[in-house]
Amino acid sequence: MAKCTAVIDIGSNSMRLAVFQKTSRFAFHILHEVKSSVRISEHAYINNGFLQEEAMDRTAKAIGEFLSIARSFDARKILCVATSALRDAPNASVFLSRIQREHNLSIKVISGEKEAYFGGIACANLLPRMDALTVDVGGGSSEFALLRNGKVETLFSLNIGTVRIKELFFDQNNIPGAIAYIDEALKQLPQFNADTLIGIGGTFRAITRALMKKENYPLRKLHGFSTDDTRFLGFTGQILEAGAKKLRSLYIKPDRFDTIKPGVLILERIIRHTCTTQLVCSGVGVREGVFLSDLLRNSGDMFPANYNPSVRYLLDTYAIHSNHGLQCAHLSKRLFELLASPLNINPIYQYELVIAAKLLSIGVGVRYYAYQRHSHYLAMNALDYALSHSQIVLISHLLLFKKGHSSSSLISKEGYGSLLPDNATVDALSAILRLSHILMASRVNASSVSVSYEKGIVHVQGDNLYLAREQLKNIILPKNLTVVFD
Repeated sequence: MAKCTAVIDIGSNSMRLAVFQKTSRFAFHILHEVKSSVRISEHAYINNGFLQEEAMDRTAKAIGEFLSIARSFDARKILCVATSALRDAPNASVFLSRIQREHNLSIKVISGEKEAYFGGIACANLLPRMDALTVDVGGGSSEFALLRNGKVETLFSLNIGTVRIKELFFDQNNIPGAIAYIDEALKQLPQFNADTLIGIGGTFRAITRALMKKENYPLRKLHGFSTDDTRFLGFTGQILEAGAKKLRSLYIKPDRFDTIKPGVLILERIIRHTCTTQLVCSGVGVREGVFLSDLLRNSGDMFPANYNPSVRYLLDTYAIHSNHGLQCAHLSKRLFELLASPLNINPIYQYELVIAAKLLSIGVGVRYYAYQRHSHYLAMNALDYALSHSQIVLISHLLLFKKGHSSSSLISKEGYGSLLPDNATVDALSAILRLSHILMASRVNASSVSVSYEKGIVHVQGDNLYLAREQLKNIILPKNLTVVFD
Protein backbone atom coordinates (compact mmCIF):
# COMPACT_ATOMS: atom_id res chain seq x y z
CA MET A 1 0.00 0.00 0.00
CA ALA A 2 1.21 3.52 -0.78
CA LYS A 3 2.26 5.74 2.10
CA CYS A 4 -0.59 6.94 4.31
CA THR A 5 -0.77 9.77 6.82
CA ALA A 6 -3.49 10.03 9.46
CA VAL A 7 -4.53 13.40 10.87
CA ILE A 8 -6.63 13.77 14.02
CA ASP A 9 -8.19 17.16 14.72
CA ILE A 10 -9.59 17.55 18.25
CA GLY A 11 -12.03 20.45 18.08
CA SER A 12 -14.15 21.85 20.87
CA ASN A 13 -17.29 20.26 19.44
CA SER A 14 -16.20 17.44 17.12
CA MET A 15 -13.13 15.29 16.68
CA ARG A 16 -12.23 14.11 13.20
CA LEU A 17 -9.84 11.64 11.64
CA ALA A 18 -8.74 11.73 8.01
CA VAL A 19 -6.44 9.16 6.38
CA PHE A 20 -4.59 10.53 3.35
CA GLN A 21 -2.84 8.34 0.78
CA LYS A 22 -0.18 9.67 -1.57
CA THR A 23 -0.23 8.43 -5.17
CA SER A 24 2.88 10.35 -6.30
CA ARG A 25 5.05 13.15 -4.96
CA PHE A 26 2.27 15.68 -4.34
CA ALA A 27 -0.89 13.83 -5.42
CA PHE A 28 -3.16 12.32 -2.79
CA HIS A 29 -6.67 11.30 -1.95
CA ILE A 30 -8.63 10.59 1.22
CA LEU A 31 -8.93 6.89 2.03
CA HIS A 32 -11.07 7.24 5.14
CA GLU A 33 -12.70 9.91 7.23
CA VAL A 34 -14.63 9.67 10.48
CA LYS A 35 -16.15 12.18 12.88
CA SER A 36 -17.13 11.85 16.53
CA SER A 37 -19.15 14.49 18.38
CA VAL A 38 -17.11 14.10 21.55
CA ARG A 39 -17.75 17.70 22.65
CA ILE A 40 -14.65 17.85 24.79
CA SER A 41 -15.61 21.42 25.72
CA GLU A 42 -19.07 20.46 27.04
CA HIS A 43 -19.81 22.41 30.24
CA ALA A 44 -16.27 23.82 30.20
CA TYR A 45 -17.26 27.41 29.39
CA ILE A 46 -19.57 27.62 32.39
CA ASN A 47 -16.81 26.12 34.59
CA ASN A 48 -14.02 28.62 33.92
CA GLY A 49 -12.73 26.61 30.96
CA PHE A 50 -12.00 23.42 32.93
CA LEU A 51 -12.49 20.24 30.90
CA GLN A 52 -15.07 17.98 32.53
CA GLU A 53 -14.38 14.33 33.36
CA GLU A 54 -17.19 12.86 31.27
CA ALA A 55 -16.15 14.84 28.18
CA MET A 56 -12.52 13.75 28.61
CA ASP A 57 -13.60 10.11 28.95
CA ARG A 58 -15.59 10.28 25.70
CA THR A 59 -12.69 11.86 23.86
CA ALA A 60 -10.15 9.34 25.18
CA LYS A 61 -12.32 6.41 24.02
CA ALA A 62 -12.80 7.94 20.58
CA ILE A 63 -9.05 8.58 20.24
CA GLY A 64 -8.38 4.90 20.95
CA GLU A 65 -10.68 3.86 18.13
CA PHE A 66 -9.30 6.54 15.79
CA LEU A 67 -5.81 5.13 16.35
CA SER A 68 -7.05 1.62 15.63
CA ILE A 69 -8.45 2.86 12.31
CA ALA A 70 -5.18 4.62 11.45
CA ARG A 71 -3.19 1.45 12.17
CA SER A 72 -5.50 -0.57 9.92
CA PHE A 73 -4.26 1.58 7.02
CA ASP A 74 -0.61 1.18 8.08
CA ALA A 75 -0.36 4.95 8.50
CA ARG A 76 3.32 5.89 8.52
CA LYS A 77 2.54 9.13 10.38
CA ILE A 78 -0.18 10.08 12.83
CA LEU A 79 -0.44 13.83 13.31
CA CYS A 80 -2.75 15.00 16.08
CA VAL A 81 -3.66 18.62 16.83
CA ALA A 82 -6.04 20.17 19.33
CA THR A 83 -7.59 23.61 19.19
CA SER A 84 -9.59 26.03 21.33
CA ALA A 85 -10.92 23.84 24.15
CA LEU A 86 -7.51 22.44 25.05
CA ARG A 87 -5.55 25.64 24.60
CA ASP A 88 -8.01 27.41 26.92
CA ALA A 89 -8.37 24.70 29.56
CA PRO A 90 -6.43 25.17 32.83
CA ASN A 91 -6.43 21.37 33.23
CA ALA A 92 -5.38 20.55 29.65
CA SER A 93 -2.17 18.91 30.88
CA VAL A 94 -4.22 16.29 32.75
CA PHE A 95 -5.89 15.19 29.54
CA LEU A 96 -2.70 15.37 27.44
CA SER A 97 -0.81 13.21 29.95
CA ARG A 98 -3.64 10.69 30.04
CA ILE A 99 -3.65 10.29 26.24
CA GLN A 100 0.13 9.96 26.18
CA ARG A 101 -0.04 7.29 28.89
CA GLU A 102 -3.02 5.33 27.56
CA HIS A 103 -2.41 5.61 23.82
CA ASN A 104 1.21 6.72 23.40
CA LEU A 105 -0.03 9.67 21.36
CA SER A 106 1.41 13.16 21.57
CA ILE A 107 -1.21 15.83 20.98
CA LYS A 108 0.01 19.19 19.69
CA VAL A 109 -2.10 22.03 21.08
CA ILE A 110 -1.96 24.75 18.43
CA SER A 111 -2.49 28.48 18.81
CA GLY A 112 -5.45 30.25 17.26
CA GLU A 113 -3.16 31.82 14.66
CA LYS A 114 -1.72 28.41 13.72
CA GLU A 115 -5.24 27.02 13.44
CA ALA A 116 -6.12 29.92 11.12
CA TYR A 117 -2.98 29.23 9.09
CA PHE A 118 -3.81 25.55 8.58
CA GLY A 119 -7.29 26.45 7.34
CA GLY A 120 -5.83 29.18 5.15
CA ILE A 121 -3.24 27.01 3.37
CA ALA A 122 -5.87 24.29 2.82
CA CYS A 123 -8.09 26.81 1.02
CA ALA A 124 -5.20 28.47 -0.82
CA ASN A 125 -4.11 25.11 -2.25
CA LEU A 126 -7.39 23.24 -2.68
CA LEU A 127 -9.85 25.89 -3.88
CA PRO A 128 -9.57 27.91 -7.10
CA ARG A 129 -7.18 30.79 -6.52
CA MET A 130 -8.97 33.84 -5.17
CA ASP A 131 -8.39 36.79 -2.88
CA ALA A 132 -10.60 36.05 0.10
CA LEU A 133 -11.06 35.91 3.85
CA THR A 134 -11.27 32.41 5.30
CA VAL A 135 -13.47 32.02 8.39
CA ASP A 136 -13.50 28.84 10.45
CA VAL A 137 -16.27 28.88 13.05
CA GLY A 138 -15.50 26.12 15.52
CA GLY A 139 -16.91 25.08 18.85
CA GLY A 140 -14.79 27.39 20.98
CA SER A 141 -13.31 29.97 18.63
CA SER A 142 -13.36 31.41 15.14
CA GLU A 143 -10.24 31.73 13.01
CA PHE A 144 -9.57 34.19 10.19
CA ALA A 145 -6.94 34.13 7.42
CA LEU A 146 -6.58 36.60 4.57
CA LEU A 147 -5.59 35.11 1.19
CA ARG A 148 -3.86 37.36 -1.34
CA ASN A 149 -2.28 36.16 -4.62
CA GLY A 150 -2.40 32.56 -3.46
CA LYS A 151 -0.60 33.29 -0.21
CA VAL A 152 -1.79 33.33 3.40
CA GLU A 153 -1.34 36.78 4.93
CA THR A 154 -3.11 38.15 8.02
CA LEU A 155 -4.07 35.61 10.73
CA PHE A 156 -6.48 36.20 13.58
CA SER A 157 -8.39 34.20 16.19
CA LEU A 158 -11.36 35.20 18.36
CA ASN A 159 -13.01 33.36 21.24
CA ILE A 160 -16.41 33.13 19.59
CA GLY A 161 -17.51 29.56 18.87
CA THR A 162 -20.76 27.61 18.67
CA VAL A 163 -20.47 25.69 21.94
CA ARG A 164 -19.09 28.69 23.81
CA ILE A 165 -21.96 30.95 22.66
CA LYS A 166 -24.51 28.20 23.29
CA GLU A 167 -23.45 27.61 26.90
CA LEU A 168 -22.88 31.25 27.80
CA PHE A 169 -25.95 32.76 26.12
CA PHE A 170 -28.35 30.50 24.20
CA ASP A 171 -28.88 28.11 27.13
CA GLN A 172 -30.03 31.16 29.13
CA ASN A 173 -32.12 32.40 26.18
CA ASN A 174 -30.01 35.57 26.14
CA ILE A 175 -29.79 36.23 22.41
CA PRO A 176 -29.20 40.01 22.78
CA GLY A 177 -26.30 39.18 25.09
CA ALA A 178 -24.88 36.80 22.48
CA ILE A 179 -25.08 39.48 19.76
CA ALA A 180 -23.39 42.04 21.99
CA TYR A 181 -20.64 39.56 22.95
CA ILE A 182 -19.95 38.60 19.33
CA ASP A 183 -20.00 42.18 18.05
CA GLU A 184 -17.63 43.31 20.79
CA ALA A 185 -15.20 40.53 19.89
CA LEU A 186 -15.37 41.42 16.17
CA LYS A 187 -14.13 44.93 16.95
CA GLN A 188 -10.69 43.38 17.47
CA LEU A 189 -10.45 42.36 13.81
CA PRO A 190 -8.29 44.38 11.43
CA GLN A 191 -9.72 45.70 8.15
CA PHE A 192 -9.44 42.72 5.79
CA ASN A 193 -10.89 44.51 2.72
CA ALA A 194 -12.10 41.28 1.09
CA ASP A 195 -15.27 40.83 -0.96
CA THR A 196 -15.23 37.02 -0.70
CA LEU A 197 -15.61 34.97 2.46
CA ILE A 198 -14.61 31.29 2.44
CA GLY A 199 -16.48 29.35 5.10
CA ILE A 200 -14.63 26.51 6.83
CA GLY A 201 -15.97 24.11 9.44
CA GLY A 202 -19.06 22.08 10.29
CA THR A 203 -21.46 24.97 10.79
CA PHE A 204 -20.81 26.51 7.39
CA ARG A 205 -20.94 23.10 5.70
CA ALA A 206 -24.24 22.27 7.42
CA ILE A 207 -25.78 25.53 6.19
CA THR A 208 -24.41 25.03 2.69
CA ARG A 209 -25.66 21.45 2.48
CA ALA A 210 -29.14 22.58 3.53
CA LEU A 211 -29.15 25.53 1.13
CA MET A 212 -28.10 23.32 -1.79
CA LYS A 213 -30.95 20.91 -1.05
CA LYS A 214 -33.43 23.74 -0.67
CA GLU A 215 -32.39 25.21 -4.02
CA ASN A 216 -32.16 21.79 -5.70
CA TYR A 217 -28.59 22.53 -6.73
CA PRO A 218 -27.50 20.08 -9.48
CA LEU A 219 -23.97 19.17 -8.33
CA ARG A 220 -23.55 17.23 -5.09
CA LYS A 221 -20.33 18.84 -3.94
CA LEU A 222 -20.05 21.12 -0.93
CA HIS A 223 -16.46 22.09 -1.65
CA GLY A 224 -16.42 25.09 -3.96
CA PHE A 225 -20.15 25.89 -3.79
CA SER A 226 -20.67 29.64 -3.97
CA THR A 227 -23.55 31.98 -3.29
CA ASP A 228 -24.09 35.64 -2.44
CA ASP A 229 -24.73 37.28 0.90
CA THR A 230 -28.39 38.00 0.12
CA ARG A 231 -29.29 34.36 -0.51
CA PHE A 232 -27.14 33.13 2.38
CA LEU A 233 -28.41 35.60 4.96
CA GLY A 234 -31.98 35.11 3.81
CA PHE A 235 -31.63 31.39 4.48
CA THR A 236 -29.81 31.75 7.80
CA GLY A 237 -32.54 34.15 8.93
CA GLN A 238 -35.05 31.32 8.45
CA ILE A 239 -32.86 28.99 10.52
CA LEU A 240 -32.67 31.44 13.42
CA GLU A 241 -36.46 31.72 13.52
CA ALA A 242 -37.15 27.99 13.11
CA GLY A 243 -38.31 25.44 15.65
CA ALA A 244 -37.23 21.79 15.50
CA LYS A 245 -39.90 20.81 12.94
CA LYS A 246 -39.03 23.75 10.70
CA LEU A 247 -35.29 22.99 10.99
CA ARG A 248 -35.98 19.53 9.58
CA SER A 249 -37.87 21.05 6.67
CA LEU A 250 -34.84 23.32 6.08
CA TYR A 251 -32.66 20.17 5.81
CA ILE A 252 -30.75 20.74 9.05
CA LYS A 253 -29.70 17.42 10.57
CA PRO A 254 -30.94 16.69 14.14
CA ASP A 255 -27.40 16.35 15.53
CA ARG A 256 -26.92 20.04 14.68
CA PHE A 257 -30.10 21.34 16.28
CA ASP A 258 -28.49 22.59 19.50
CA THR A 259 -25.46 24.29 17.93
CA ILE A 260 -26.70 25.44 14.52
CA LYS A 261 -28.33 28.64 15.77
CA PRO A 262 -25.29 29.90 17.74
CA GLY A 263 -23.16 29.08 14.70
CA VAL A 264 -25.55 30.86 12.33
CA LEU A 265 -25.58 33.94 14.56
CA ILE A 266 -21.77 34.06 14.62
CA LEU A 267 -21.58 33.78 10.83
CA GLU A 268 -24.25 36.41 10.30
CA ARG A 269 -22.44 38.92 12.53
CA ILE A 270 -19.11 38.16 10.79
CA ILE A 271 -20.57 38.62 7.30
CA ARG A 272 -22.19 41.91 8.23
CA HIS A 273 -19.07 43.13 10.03
CA THR A 274 -16.68 42.28 7.18
CA CYS A 275 -19.13 43.41 4.44
CA THR A 276 -18.30 40.36 2.33
CA THR A 277 -20.73 39.77 -0.52
CA GLN A 278 -19.58 36.49 -2.09
CA LEU A 279 -19.56 33.31 0.00
CA VAL A 280 -17.71 30.09 -0.84
CA CYS A 281 -17.94 26.80 1.03
CA SER A 282 -14.72 24.97 1.79
CA GLY A 283 -14.85 21.23 2.27
CA VAL A 284 -11.29 21.36 3.58
CA GLY A 285 -9.88 22.86 6.74
CA VAL A 286 -7.49 22.19 9.60
CA ARG A 287 -6.99 18.48 8.83
CA GLU A 288 -6.04 19.14 5.22
CA GLY A 289 -3.89 22.07 6.31
CA VAL A 290 -1.96 19.88 8.76
CA PHE A 291 -1.45 17.25 6.05
CA LEU A 292 -0.40 19.82 3.43
CA SER A 293 2.05 21.54 5.78
CA ASP A 294 3.77 18.16 6.10
CA LEU A 295 3.49 17.20 2.42
CA LEU A 296 4.64 20.61 1.12
CA ARG A 297 7.13 21.44 3.87
CA ASN A 298 9.94 21.86 1.33
CA SER A 299 7.79 23.84 -1.13
CA GLY A 300 6.69 26.81 0.95
CA ASP A 301 3.41 25.05 1.83
CA MET A 302 2.17 25.55 -1.74
CA PHE A 303 1.77 23.24 -4.74
CA PRO A 304 3.92 24.00 -7.80
CA ALA A 305 2.39 26.42 -10.30
CA ASN A 306 -0.46 24.94 -12.38
CA TYR A 307 -0.41 21.69 -10.38
CA ASN A 308 -3.74 20.06 -9.59
CA PRO A 309 -3.62 17.19 -7.08
CA SER A 310 -7.01 15.78 -8.15
CA VAL A 311 -6.00 15.55 -11.82
CA ARG A 312 -2.69 13.96 -10.88
CA TYR A 313 -4.41 11.47 -8.57
CA LEU A 314 -6.74 10.35 -11.38
CA LEU A 315 -3.82 9.95 -13.79
CA ASP A 316 -1.75 8.09 -11.19
CA THR A 317 -4.59 5.71 -10.42
CA TYR A 318 -6.44 5.13 -13.69
CA ALA A 319 -4.10 6.08 -16.59
CA ILE A 320 -0.98 4.15 -15.73
CA HIS A 321 -0.83 2.06 -18.92
CA SER A 322 -0.79 4.81 -21.54
CA ASN A 323 0.24 8.42 -22.13
CA HIS A 324 -2.52 8.82 -24.73
CA GLY A 325 -4.27 11.49 -22.69
CA LEU A 326 -1.13 13.58 -22.34
CA GLN A 327 -0.51 13.41 -26.11
CA CYS A 328 -4.13 14.41 -26.75
CA ALA A 329 -3.66 17.33 -24.37
CA HIS A 330 -0.70 18.62 -26.39
CA LEU A 331 -2.65 18.32 -29.66
CA SER A 332 -5.87 19.75 -28.18
CA LYS A 333 -4.00 22.85 -27.08
CA ARG A 334 -2.63 23.39 -30.59
CA LEU A 335 -6.05 22.84 -32.16
CA PHE A 336 -7.66 25.23 -29.67
CA GLU A 337 -5.17 27.96 -30.53
CA LEU A 338 -6.04 27.48 -34.22
CA LEU A 339 -9.81 27.26 -33.83
CA ALA A 340 -10.84 29.35 -30.82
CA SER A 341 -11.29 32.50 -32.86
CA PRO A 342 -13.07 31.06 -35.93
CA LEU A 343 -15.33 28.94 -33.71
CA ASN A 344 -15.96 31.89 -31.36
CA ILE A 345 -14.77 30.07 -28.21
CA ASN A 346 -13.77 32.11 -25.18
CA PRO A 347 -10.01 31.59 -24.59
CA ILE A 348 -10.63 30.83 -20.90
CA TYR A 349 -11.93 27.36 -21.83
CA GLN A 350 -8.54 26.15 -23.04
CA TYR A 351 -7.69 25.21 -19.45
CA GLU A 352 -10.69 22.89 -19.05
CA LEU A 353 -10.17 21.41 -22.53
CA VAL A 354 -6.57 20.46 -21.78
CA ILE A 355 -7.52 18.83 -18.47
CA ALA A 356 -10.33 16.89 -20.18
CA ALA A 357 -7.83 15.68 -22.79
CA LYS A 358 -5.45 14.45 -20.09
CA LEU A 359 -8.29 12.51 -18.48
CA LEU A 360 -9.74 11.06 -21.70
CA SER A 361 -8.74 7.47 -20.99
CA ILE A 362 -9.07 7.21 -17.21
CA GLY A 363 -12.28 5.22 -17.61
CA VAL A 364 -10.29 2.43 -19.20
CA GLY A 365 -8.83 1.85 -15.74
CA VAL A 366 -12.34 0.80 -14.67
CA ARG A 367 -13.47 -1.07 -17.80
CA TYR A 368 -12.67 -0.55 -21.46
CA TYR A 369 -16.22 -0.94 -22.73
CA ALA A 370 -18.17 2.29 -22.30
CA TYR A 371 -14.97 3.84 -20.88
CA GLN A 372 -16.17 7.33 -21.80
CA ARG A 373 -19.03 6.95 -19.31
CA HIS A 374 -16.59 5.75 -16.65
CA SER A 375 -14.23 8.65 -17.37
CA HIS A 376 -17.13 11.05 -16.96
CA TYR A 377 -18.15 9.49 -13.65
CA LEU A 378 -14.62 9.46 -12.24
CA ALA A 379 -14.00 13.09 -13.17
CA MET A 380 -17.36 14.28 -11.84
CA ASN A 381 -16.79 12.57 -8.50
CA ALA A 382 -13.02 12.76 -7.98
CA LEU A 383 -12.17 16.22 -9.33
CA ASP A 384 -12.41 17.95 -5.98
CA TYR A 385 -9.59 20.44 -5.66
CA ALA A 386 -8.64 23.81 -7.14
CA LEU A 387 -11.52 23.81 -9.64
CA SER A 388 -14.86 25.62 -9.61
CA HIS A 389 -18.09 23.67 -9.94
CA SER A 390 -18.55 24.98 -13.48
CA GLN A 391 -15.06 23.78 -14.42
CA ILE A 392 -15.66 20.33 -12.92
CA VAL A 393 -18.94 19.91 -14.78
CA LEU A 394 -17.48 21.07 -18.12
CA ILE A 395 -14.41 18.84 -17.87
CA SER A 396 -16.55 15.85 -16.88
CA HIS A 397 -19.12 16.44 -19.59
CA LEU A 398 -16.49 16.71 -22.33
CA LEU A 399 -15.43 13.17 -21.45
CA LEU A 400 -18.84 11.82 -22.48
CA PHE A 401 -19.06 10.64 -26.08
CA LYS A 402 -21.61 8.85 -28.22
CA LYS A 403 -20.89 8.15 -31.87
CA GLY A 404 -22.84 10.43 -34.18
CA HIS A 405 -24.10 12.69 -31.38
CA SER A 406 -23.22 16.25 -30.50
CA SER A 407 -21.96 16.93 -27.01
CA SER A 408 -24.88 19.22 -26.17
CA SER A 409 -27.34 16.41 -26.93
CA LEU A 410 -25.72 14.39 -24.11
CA ILE A 411 -26.22 16.98 -21.37
CA SER A 412 -27.76 15.32 -18.33
CA LYS A 413 -31.46 15.82 -17.78
CA GLU A 414 -30.69 15.94 -14.04
CA GLY A 415 -29.93 19.60 -14.45
CA TYR A 416 -26.18 20.15 -14.29
CA GLY A 417 -26.44 21.80 -17.71
CA SER A 418 -27.08 25.05 -15.85
CA LEU A 419 -23.39 25.00 -14.90
CA LEU A 420 -22.21 24.58 -18.51
CA PRO A 421 -21.46 27.26 -21.12
CA ASP A 422 -23.79 27.63 -24.12
CA ASN A 423 -24.38 24.62 -26.39
CA ALA A 424 -22.30 26.00 -29.26
CA THR A 425 -19.27 26.34 -26.98
CA VAL A 426 -19.77 22.86 -25.51
CA ASP A 427 -20.06 21.33 -29.00
CA ALA A 428 -17.01 23.18 -30.31
CA LEU A 429 -14.85 22.13 -27.35
CA SER A 430 -16.03 18.54 -27.67
CA ALA A 431 -15.25 18.54 -31.40
CA ILE A 432 -11.69 19.73 -30.74
CA LEU A 433 -11.22 17.12 -28.02
CA ARG A 434 -12.57 14.26 -30.14
CA LEU A 435 -10.57 15.39 -33.17
CA SER A 436 -7.36 15.27 -31.14
CA HIS A 437 -8.40 11.84 -29.88
CA ILE A 438 -8.88 10.30 -33.33
CA LEU A 439 -5.75 11.96 -34.73
CA MET A 440 -3.92 10.05 -31.98
CA ALA A 441 -5.79 6.81 -32.84
CA SER A 442 -2.60 4.93 -33.69
CA ARG A 443 -1.05 6.13 -30.41
CA VAL A 444 1.61 8.21 -32.12
CA ASN A 445 3.38 11.20 -30.59
CA ALA A 446 1.46 14.47 -30.94
CA SER A 447 4.53 16.13 -32.42
CA SER A 448 4.28 13.81 -35.48
CA VAL A 449 0.95 15.35 -36.49
CA SER A 450 0.87 18.76 -38.18
CA VAL A 451 -2.32 20.84 -38.18
CA SER A 452 -3.13 24.17 -39.79
CA TYR A 453 -6.28 26.17 -40.45
CA GLU A 454 -7.45 28.19 -43.44
CA LYS A 455 -10.92 29.38 -44.44
CA GLY A 456 -12.95 26.83 -42.50
CA ILE A 457 -10.64 23.91 -43.21
CA VAL A 458 -8.34 22.11 -40.77
CA HIS A 459 -5.45 20.63 -42.75
CA VAL A 460 -3.84 17.57 -41.19
CA GLN A 461 -0.51 16.07 -42.18
CA GLY A 462 1.52 13.22 -40.72
CA ASP A 463 2.23 9.51 -40.81
CA ASN A 464 0.00 6.80 -39.34
CA LEU A 465 -3.30 8.61 -39.98
CA TYR A 466 -5.19 5.78 -41.68
CA LEU A 467 -7.25 4.98 -38.56
CA ALA A 468 -7.94 8.68 -38.03
CA ARG A 469 -9.42 8.99 -41.55
CA GLU A 470 -11.73 6.08 -40.80
CA GLN A 471 -12.86 7.40 -37.42
CA LEU A 472 -13.48 11.00 -38.50
CA LYS A 473 -17.02 10.04 -39.54
CA ASN A 474 -17.85 9.18 -35.93
CA ILE A 475 -17.64 12.73 -34.60
CA ILE A 476 -19.87 15.76 -35.15
CA LEU A 477 -17.92 18.82 -36.30
CA PRO A 478 -19.25 22.39 -36.21
CA LYS A 479 -21.09 23.21 -39.43
CA ASN A 480 -18.49 25.74 -40.52
CA LEU A 481 -15.56 23.36 -40.04
CA THR A 482 -14.07 20.69 -42.34
CA VAL A 483 -11.09 18.40 -41.77
CA VAL A 484 -8.87 17.50 -44.72
CA PHE A 485 -5.99 15.02 -44.63
CA ASP A 486 -3.25 16.29 -46.91
